[in-house]
Amino acid sequence: MSDEPRRPTAVPEPPAADDVVEAAATLDGYRRATTDAGVVDRSASGKLALTGADAAEFLAGQVTADTVALGPGEGAYAALLTPKGKIVTDLRVLAAGDELLILCERSGLQALFTHLRRHLIGFDVELHKRTLERGLLSIVGPRAGTVAAAVAGGVAPGSGEHDHVAATVEGRPVRLVRTDVGVDVLCDAADTDDVAAALERSGARPIPEATAEILRVEHGRPRLHHDMDDATMPAEAGIVERAVSFTKGCYIGQETVARLHWRGRPNRHLRGLRLERPVDVGTVLVDDGREVGRVTSVVTSPRHGPIALALVRREVEPGATVSARPVGEQPVAAAVTALPFAASGGRAPA
Repeated sequence: MSDEPRRPTAVPEPPAADDVVEAAATLDGYRRATTDAGVVDRSASGKLALTGADAAEFLAGQVTADTVALGPGEGAYAALLTPKGKIVTDLRVLAAGDELLILCERSGLQALFTHLRRHLIGFDVELHKRTLERGLLSIVGPRAGTVAAAVAGGVAPGSGEHDHVAATVEGRPVRLVRTDVGVDVLCDAADTDDVAAALERSGARPIPEATAEILRVEHGRPRLHHDMDDATMPAEAGIVERAVSFTKGCYIGQETVARLHWRGRPNRHLRGLRLERPVDVGTVLVDDGREVGRVTSVVTSPRHGPIALALVRREVEPGATVSARPVGEQPVAAAVTALPFAASGGRAPA
């Protein structure tokens, strides 16, 4: 028997108390968001408005959606593109009577505002900042519509995504907007806390942003400056069907988008990944010794386990397994899957 002292076995450090609390809150929020209703405060997101006789026509010439075709209470998802057809920002457009409301990621707000202001010349249009003037509360979950109708005296938006309607919550003016996971509530910034309290009294308690991020990834919805940016085309991000009209008039970047749609194929696609364990955003994906993509979003889903979104080359089809190569760590197997994850199985949350 050797007399050499044995090396001590490394014992993993226990998770910090704050991490445990955060994980528990995320799990509780996930249960609410998938079985009941929860609320995420997204008041910091970007908000603009266009008014004037030419507002719809003007915006239609700038973005991919047909904003001229929108009637009161209707909305559309769209993208502002570079002249080469790459994504500057995505946005929602709501036809609200005497104005077009525009909602976008805060990270895309300045570029959108600057672009619209620069192209206003010659149109009867005024551009208004609304980010600090309006609050935005996202109700998510299967009971989102029930909660929204309860606080709004039975008023509800149409069933289509982006349908919206004006209402009041305890005397405060709001606009209810249908989303893919529930209902957004737009209100005056000064009323945000009171409206949030009314929602909570009706059963929609606050949930963490991390929970909403899990739902986003499960649904396969790309996010600006995470999964798409000015190096990404709409077809690569998988948003053409939702965001692009091929029957309306010209807009910036149209020629490239139309040519790719009718005559070509994108070099990359947004895909889902089922991972052996979580990896960092930006992790390279390798297949047969060559790089085929990079991870763009990563979450640990209570239903699906570690999952990710990634832009991968078109030859890597759902059903393939690639190798994620974290820097300084062992490779991680990644099964490529079609989006959304919700349509491709999973386990029930613990």
